[in-house]
Amino acid sequence: MAPLQSRIQRIADELVGSGAEVGLQVAVYEGGEQIVDVVAGQADSVTGRPVTADTPFYAYSVGKAMTAVIVHMLAERGAFGEAGYDAPIAQFWPEFAQHGKEGATIRHALTHTAGIPGLPSDVTPEEVCDWERICARVAGLEPWWKPGTATAYHAYTFGFILGELVRRVTGRPISDLLRTEIAEPLGVVGELWFGVAESDIPRVARLEDDPAAAGFEMPDDSPFWKLAPRAVSPDATFGNRHDVIAADIPAGGKVSARAVARMYAALGGEAGGVRLLPPERAAGLTRVAYSGTDEIFGMPSSWSLGLALGRPGAAPGAPDTWYGWGGVGGAYAGLDTKTGRTLGICKNRLSVDFETAARIAAAVAE
Repeated sequence: MAPLQSRIQRIADELVGSGAEVGLQVAVYEGGEQIVDVVAGQADSVTGRPVTADTPFYAYSVGKAMTAVIVHMLAERGAFGEAGYDAPIAQFWPEFAQHGKEGATIRHALTHTAGIPGLPSDVTPEEVCDWERICARVAGLEPWWKPGTATAYHAYTFGFILGELVRRVTGRPISDLLRTEIAEPLGVVGELWFGVAESDIPRVARLEDDPAAAGFEMPDDSPFWKLAPRAVSPDATFGNRHDVIAADIPAGGKVSARAVARMYAALGGEAGGVRLLPPERAAGLTRVAYSGTDEIFGMPSSWSLGLALGRPGAAPGAPDTWYGWGGVGGAYAGLDTKTGRTLGICKNRLSVDFETAARIAAAVAE
């Protein structure tokens, strides 16, 4: 696969050389083996620190896949009882039953149908970084619809609902399970994080807002602010905060491209002899479980039990075989059920679109 490696390297070098990107990582796996390992540019344009293959990037929602995989691993072990994904969240987290959420299930959380897509309008970055406080606030949210009857992207709440569920069931923070159940078996310790260890924070890439977006600001009545207030808007200022990098925010992740692509490879098959889930359980991540119109953005959405259908740049409504997550700023990771290839793209310039990811994903798909 040397031609694909060369092609992706040329694309990455061109994007960095033109100034469209600051730093990039791209990784592709096929048959459990890494066939593309590309880096380009700077992890920190202030110090000139270069991107390396193990540099963690705050890739925002790309990390939702890690949360979903941990939930599936627990389901495989029977942690949710006979009901499995249809067990009520409040069965394990009684406080979550407030305001009529007693019927919200694990399946609803995985498919963004739990009815609480938005954080409180007055939430602060400090609260988002305080696990007990933010989970208490999420438990106290009033649903916008009866759980399971509609969908809207649960940008932050996805991670806190499922992360606290994991903690209640296991007695351990979800970051502990990420390390022991995924990162260590796959040999990518230090490259898959929710909250980054203090000693590793200097390794994390520095995010930058896209100069092309200068002067652009979403109006106060934008639907986006229904998901989270401006104070916790996922931009470079927020993502570079020391407390945010160190905090468990399992709606997002600090990852390297090769680590997250390796995780996907260990879902679709084996990577280094490791398979994270048996085939029948992993199929839940690559089969549409709910489709509907997003109640906030008005766009069609299709979710598996934890992933989104569609690769960057795919035409709306076109047949697609990719499942994964894009992150604010243009990062992406996922797998193609047709070819078995998995892809990770990390970048530190927060674009307002997914053009870079779409270009690279198209090259991989071809």
